[in-house]
Amino acid sequence: MDPLMALRPWDAPEVTSWGRLPMNAVDRREGALSLDGDWRFRLLPAPDAPAGGAWSSSYVPGAWTMQTMQDADDLPQYTNVRMPFAEFPPHSPAANPTGVYEREVDVPADWAGRRIVLQVGAAESVLLVHVDGRPVGVSKDSHLAADFDLSDVVRPGERSVVRLTVVKWSDASHIEDQDQWWHGGITRSVLLYATDPLHLADVTVRAAFDGGLRVDCRVRDAGGALPEGWYVSGELEGLPLTQDREFDRVNAEDDRVSDFLGEARIHATVPDVRTWNAETPELYDLTVRLHRGDGTVVDTSCHRVGFRDVEIIGRDLLVNGERVFIRGVNRHDFHPLTGRTVSYDDMRADLALLKRFGFNAIRTSHYPNDPTLYDLADELGLYVVDEADIESHDHAHEIADDPRYLGAFVDRVSRMVLRDKNHPSIIIWSLGNESDYGANHDAAAGWVRRHDPTRPLQYEGAAKLDWAATDDASDIACPMYAPIEDCVAHALSGRQTRPLIQCEYSHAMGNSNGTLADHWAAIEATPGLQGGFIWEFWDHGILQHVSDGRPAGRAGAGLYDNGVAAPGHRWAYGGDFGETIHDGAFIADGVVFPDRTPKPALYEHREIAAPVRIECYKHEGIVLGNHQHFRGLDWLSGEWELSLADGPTLTAPAELPDLQPGETAAVPLPFEVPREGGEAWLTLRVTTAEDQPWAPSGTEICAPQIRLREPAVRTDVPVARPVAVDGEGLLLHPLLTAAPTLSLWRAPTDNDELGGMAPRWRTWGLDALVRKVVSVRQDGGRVTVLAEYAGTVGVVRHRQVFTSVEGGVRVDEEATLPAEFHDVARVGSVFETAEGLDLLEWFGQGPWESYPDRSAGAPVGHHRVPVDELFTPYLRPQESGGRHGVRRFTLSAPDATGLAVELDQPRQVLVTRFRAEDLTGASHHDELVPRAGCVVHLDAAHRGLGTASCGPDTSPSYLIPPGVHRWSWTLRVL
Repeated sequence: MDPLMALRPWDAPEVTSWGRLPMNAVDRREGALSLDGDWRFRLLPAPDAPAGGAWSSSYVPGAWTMQTMQDADDLPQYTNVRMPFAEFPPHSPAANPTGVYEREVDVPADWAGRRIVLQVGAAESVLLVHVDGRPVGVSKDSHLAADFDLSDVVRPGERSVVRLTVVKWSDASHIEDQDQWWHGGITRSVLLYATDPLHLADVTVRAAFDGGLRVDCRVRDAGGALPEGWYVSGELEGLPLTQDREFDRVNAEDDRVSDFLGEARIHATVPDVRTWNAETPELYDLTVRLHRGDGTVVDTSCHRVGFRDVEIIGRDLLVNGERVFIRGVNRHDFHPLTGRTVSYDDMRADLALLKRFGFNAIRTSHYPNDPTLYDLADELGLYVVDEADIESHDHAHEIADDPRYLGAFVDRVSRMVLRDKNHPSIIIWSLGNESDYGANHDAAAGWVRRHDPTRPLQYEGAAKLDWAATDDASDIACPMYAPIEDCVAHALSGRQTRPLIQCEYSHAMGNSNGTLADHWAAIEATPGLQGGFIWEFWDHGILQHVSDGRPAGRAGAGLYDNGVAAPGHRWAYGGDFGETIHDGAFIADGVVFPDRTPKPALYEHREIAAPVRIECYKHEGIVLGNHQHFRGLDWLSGEWELSLADGPTLTAPAELPDLQPGETAAVPLPFEVPREGGEAWLTLRVTTAEDQPWAPSGTEICAPQIRLREPAVRTDVPVARPVAVDGEGLLLHPLLTAAPTLSLWRAPTDNDELGGMAPRWRTWGLDALVRKVVSVRQDGGRVTVLAEYAGTVGVVRHRQVFTSVEGGVRVDEEATLPAEFHDVARVGSVFETAEGLDLLEWFGQGPWESYPDRSAGAPVGHHRVPVDELFTPYLRPQESGGRHGVRRFTLSAPDATGLAVELDQPRQVLVTRFRAEDLTGASHHDELVPRAGCVVHLDAAHRGLGTASCGPDTSPSYLIPPGVHRWSWTLRVL
């Protein structure tokens, strides 16, 4: 029997590998032979099933679950916590899709006498390797590469057949339960490389803030004992580096050192060193060479080195001695066409977008990401929490102390550290995610602390029991979704012993991220709090053909734009591939849509993270502050913008002061504010002064704003003209197809549904209030209408007073909510317009969507947006497209006719093509049919968004209490 099959590695947690080479930090991609492309492929129902049937083709790298193949009926499946099969650890199900990949490989003739190695970048979840029918090895860990020495099984100059068998489910699946799509396949590149028998087995680089450089090399020879006289040398940007002979002498006297593993060290001090941090990510090119005794170079390893220090002092995490705020986001490897396979261009675009929106950190949730990501983080400047491929969410408690999984925990954590240790961007190691806490974690933590004492270690499961503990496997208190009030209380308690940085917060599912600005105001004001990582970067929607329900795959390129799938397609989430065990749209919880289009919440974060801020307005001028940690303002340009409610928008160049981090300075007011024009707002639009590696010149970075003048008091002049109403007291107007009525309901957001508010609102009957007219009284140019809106548990009294005024009608409204309605979605008016009014122009916050608890990133000004572009296409249709703080607006046709609305004070306004019931009744956007006219909501009060789908609800100040609510607005014809 095949010895690999005899191991049954899919049901053996003690078997983490067989025949696999040790992990190391020597990058072998340069000069390697790529084996990416089309491979012969068969999908078997189980690993021990007969290998019959015809071959099809599968592209490598790529998950078979994402590729359209006649025999591949194994489609993506999404679960959050629960496993997709019933078997308990360490067992896997009998129905276990197994992909067999096969191709010929021509081994170069000039590799004769060299060590030949096959590298499989990632395979999910068990990999078995055969060459010419001979067993080579086994590997687990779906997110780290596996290298196998083929020197004894291939012959240079000849052709060999490489077979890679990938088993989808295994004992390892129980510790890869990571809130993402389940796939099967080879998801990262496959390559073949060759080295001299004498080779660098590992290189460890430590580059300190003070310019100190230490390079530790491990050397092996494939033939066994090392030859005499070998040595290492190096070069750092023209600076020659030589081997540390004192280290050699001490090493030679150590009788524990093996003749089969050599060690050497390079020491140097770099004068006037350019240091690395996320704002100025300075890198040096380091080349390490291995020589034979005659000086011949037999191996080379190239690295990009960043000189920086990371340490914890007290309750502060310091980078280069500075306490830095961690403005982070969690990021999966994801693409809507290829699943877990991501390209260099994809990853660069991800990180560039994050930099443009003020992020400075990522957590590689919940596994080591593609190696290229770390190269890019080093280059572009992002701090990284590198997380091991461990999450046993469904069976966390039993696995944490299960000795059968001890080797897997240590193997996965140690291999991550060994691969990634030379990246300056990595400032924290993570033991994994949501796997409870047990002896297996302590064992892995012990290995890391011994091997790499230069970085702190974190694990939420260890720290969650006591944020102030000092004897667990986490150097950082890293809770998830903790209320900010609890975080502040801990920091002020006197018990805090370590930094508090939330590993997950502000769950971005649907229309979400409420109170983000409040959260950060508390962080910046409270010593001991240093930030966190928003959950998460991506909406994991997979582009799906509606007709056959299959993934579009690579052929779907170009079938989406601005977050919207093309006709005949949709963004699929849990359950859309016919799976019965799934967790629905919980997979759609990112700050970008599946095509990387930013959601409105990103603009909120951009402003919260602004490097330049307006601190205040004093008589001597505008006080500006530099809120960076390491960088001046010379990389930025500015332009002043003065927005007048009743006048034009004025602009003037802004000369930013020479400010070092933390400094402030007053600059003169750039305008003499006109005496007329009403409410006045001054905005500083800050852009990149020249090209950055992550943004071209002129990219907007932030737009801080301050109000210079309060709004003027407006009065409407009544006129003696009758107001037209029907027998039910409903306003008749030539541009309205549905008269203004009371609205307390919104199409539930994901937070509303999962947080329990929407079920409560339905119980109250807010989605189907019954209106009954109590009285209609007309008095000249005024009509007073009293009505009652009955729910299932309470009655709302509503009064509307329609008054004829110059050019239109004024509407004064009052709604009295009973005590039963102690937390509703909105209180306001809703009406519908005639078709043809397709342009919205307004003075208020914008131009993008904003809500009461998510409006810091929407500056006040004059904005204009076509009605069809106001809508935000969250993957599951829900309330979206609102604009906060609107003072007045017009809806107009191309000939400039239309209607105008003036509000008594800044209000929440929604103009959309959909009624709330249209959105509530749809599960995907391809089911929606836009209305010809506009549905308009004018809200006296609108409930905050919060993050209750997974985390705290909105703050009490953003809730709507029972009692009396009043609002007024004036409707005119343009």
